[in-house]
Amino acid sequence: MTEKNPMICDLETGVCGPAGDEEMEMIDFNQPNEVIELYYVTDPICSHCWALEPVLQKFLAQYGQYVKVHTVMGGLLESWDGFADVANGISKASDVAGHWLEVGEHSRMPIDGTLWLDNPVHSSYPPSRVYKIIQSIDQQKANLFLRKLREAVFVFNQNIADEEVLRGIVNELGFDGKKIVQESAESEAQALLNEDFSLARSLGVRGFPTIIMVNKENKGVKIVGARSFENYVDGLQQVLPSEKITPKLPPLLVDLLKTGSRLFSKEIEVMYDLDQSQVTAFIENEIDLQNYQQKQILGEQYLEKK
Repeated sequence: MTEKNPMICDLETGVCGPAGDEEMEMIDFNQPNEVIELYYVTDPICSHCWALEPVLQKFLAQYGQYVKVHTVMGGLLESWDGFADVANGISKASDVAGHWLEVGEHSRMPIDGTLWLDNPVHSSYPPSRVYKIIQSIDQQKANLFLRKLREAVFVFNQNIADEEVLRGIVNELGFDGKKIVQESAESEAQALLNEDFSLARSLGVRGFPTIIMVNKENKGVKIVGARSFENYVDGLQQVLPSEKITPKLPPLLVDLLKTGSRLFSKEIEVMYDLDQSQVTAFIENEIDLQNYQQKQILGEQYLEKK
């Protein structure tokens, strides 16, 4: 006896017909009922934002399905004229070196900081304007650009307010560095940056990093400073009180490496809940070291493509 072709009815059109050859289709019912707005207010030279990278990276990898991320430039340093960060004892460029050293030692995200003694960043506005230009073209490339900015200034001690440094980083993304850096010096780029400043003020932001999560009822939480992973998970649950939030599994290490140029030991430890002593063995077990290399800088291990 020949089996009859199974029938299926289209719920949209009401038309019934053959189901086709597909016997089984994998579907995912674990989609969030609501996606909240997450505002990450930051700055390219914010040391505590660099310290937050491992935790924020893990949070977005596991709970990113619940949030729509808006990265907002906050304008930490327009110039040194009249600038003072009394809380951190900073009134001139050279004062930053000691502060960055403390942040690096505490967070174990590598920070050099000696550029503040011999080649200080005069303003965080130039790299922020370049970020806004790239963001207007491609948000993913803008995210990678911000990451590369931070690696350049914190780890490799490069002055990211320098046009030549900026052109080089933009070129790495496959864009025309000269053209984009020129565009960033025009009034339109500053206007884009001013929009971010206005948004940050409207959100009541007074320091960096600040993460604000807002639900559809326009209620939210504000988390200031580099906090623990659990702080952000708790904050997310507070703005989604009727939903049981469920984390995704961490991405494979090889997939995580595709999102940026390199990973530092602390980032691997946080993402995969490892002790520092376990990182080398974990790396060797997870990836083909013919394609990657392990290096050391500022006393910390990192991994990058060959």
